[in-house]
Amino acid sequence: MTNTRRITRDAGAAVVACAAFLLCMTAQRAQADEAKVKGQKTMTIKPTSTGFLKVNGIELWHEIYGEGQPLVLLHGGLMTIPEMAPLIEPLAKHRRVIALELQGHGRSPDTDRPLALNTCGDDVGAVIDALGLKQADVAGYSFGADVALRAAIQHPSKVRRLIVISTPFAKRGWYRKAQEGMATVNASLADALKNTPTRQFAQHWPEPERFGQFLDKMGKMMAEDYDWKREVEALRMPVMLIYADHDSVSAAHIAEFFALLGGGISEPGWEKTQFTNARLAIIPGYSHYDFMTSTEIPPLMEKFLAAPKVVMTGAPSVAAAAATSQDKR
Repeated sequence: MTNTRRITRDAGAAVVACAAFLLCMTAQRAQADEAKVKGQKTMTIKPTSTGFLKVNGIELWHEIYGEGQPLVLLHGGLMTIPEMAPLIEPLAKHRRVIALELQGHGRSPDTDRPLALNTCGDDVGAVIDALGLKQADVAGYSFGADVALRAAIQHPSKVRRLIVISTPFAKRGWYRKAQEGMATVNASLADALKNTPTRQFAQHWPEPERFGQFLDKMGKMMAEDYDWKREVEALRMPVMLIYADHDSVSAAHIAEFFALLGGGISEPGWEKTQFTNARLAIIPGYSHYDFMTSTEIPPLMEKFLAAPKVVMTGAPSVAAAAATSQDKR
């Protein structure tokens, strides 16, 4: 009886976690519907260009907004470009925002190619090349932040600055229930997603029946273990981390992530304060699932992207600095 209760309890937790994960994608849809009811437009600006880019054997839909320093912006899992409007519109006032729909999302059809964060990271590097850019800032939310991080790790010369929103550098950084929910994503959810933007766009794929297969691939990818600690330590471009105060990534992991980038590991000094190129923002009053409704995120991103880079001379390695800091406590 005890085992039966435990199995039932664990199964129920997985279902709850899966439902919470889907809220990550549907929160923006609800906000968009509410805006329509009030007679508002969900996107008040028009893109300067749109279309498919052929990269690494697949086609990715992209839209460009505004002018200036290029910023590649990546959506969360099972989301699309319109749901990133709260970031696109304010950021496009000062820069060229290149919004992508990643493999199997929105108008970017899924193919026989396996779905993997490494290959998606390569896709971002290829997009930067395809648009004739030498470098671009790259920012992503959740799944998109994973891809942005992989792009910076795999193509560091192409990423000027990196913004990671609401994702860990290792799977262990997610709370257990979030991990369980991600692992339960599969083809059986296709009907439940029928009214979502990503499912509706998929109806226009060359092979719309692939959507269920794509969900299987998405679930399999999210169930895999990973830890990019050493690769994160090696990053040299300025990096900003942004999280909700009630995020699905643990506070301990967020602190560890920041420390790997050189932040928060030693006393910065009162006079001639020594800053690193790492930045951390914790925004109160949000969770992982409604974070894209935050109006506080775009100004923080803009400030980070526009700030001069800190010139660090003779700085110790992150590991050495952390050890020194620990010794002095």
